[in-house]
Parts: sequence; C-alpha cells; structure tokens
Amino acid sequence: MSTQQTPSTPPSSTAERPTRITVLAGVNALEGVALAVGGIYLLVMGLLGKLESTQQAETVGITLVALGAIPLIAARGLLLLRSWSRGPALITQIMALPVAWTLLRSQGALIPTGIVLAVVAVTGLVLVLNPATTQDLGIRRGPRTTPDA
Repeated sequence: MSTQQTPSTPPSSTAERPTRITVLAGVNALEGVALAVGGIYLLVMGLLGKLESTQQAETVGITLVALGAIPLIAARGLLLLRSWSRGPALITQIMALPVAWTLLRSQGALIPTGIVLAVVAVTGLVLVLNPATTQDLGIRRGPRTTPDA
C-alpha cells in the first residue's frame, strides 16, 4: 500500500495552460463546429428534399460531420495539454488552406468567407508550429542524444 495520496485536481488546470494553447484549442473548436453545423445543415436539407441532389447532400453532410469531429477532438486534447493533439490540429489547419483558396477564387459572399477561413487557418498554423507550443505539449524535438555517444 502506498503512502502517497492521489491529488484531487488534475495536473493540467486552466491556470497552468498557456494562452496560445487555449487560443489554438478555440481555433480548432471553431473549425470543428463550423464543419459539423455545415454537415448537419446539408444532411437535414438533403433529407427534406430541399436540394437538387439529395443523395449527394446527405453524403457530403455525413462526411462534414465526421470531419468536424477531428478538430473538436484535437481541441479537447489541446485543452488537456495532450501531445497527440498537435497532429490533428496541424492537419486541420493544412486542410483549411486549400478550402480558403477555393473560396477566395469564387464570387460573391464566398470571398469574405474565404478571407476569414484563411486568417483562421494561418493563425492556427502559426500557433501550432510555434516552438513554445511544442514545448508546452511536452513534445521532444530532434533525436535524443546520450552522453556516451
């Protein structure tokens, strides 16, 4: 039997989490919610028959909801300071850039949407690639060297 007591609070509390990690988690959560809401909208409109191709709308809707789970899971991991969450967060930002580019090359109201998405994706990339973020998440950089080598 151990004499050590288990702490009542988890080690990664809000007070210990750096602001950049919190902002990065917020960026990922925002993207995840946007994907999920867009997917639910397409799914509902497809089921109600309000779109031209209901089968395509339903398929894309389900896909968007599933893709929305990735940044939401990454956001949760970032809030808990889990090192694995950096990968999905990075992939989300990289995937957002071509979508933003496509929106920027379109017409009408899609151009401001593309600008917002580009700003959010670049902000996310800067935050996720920041060396301090890597350090805060406990990710080791470079090969491990031993003193005997």
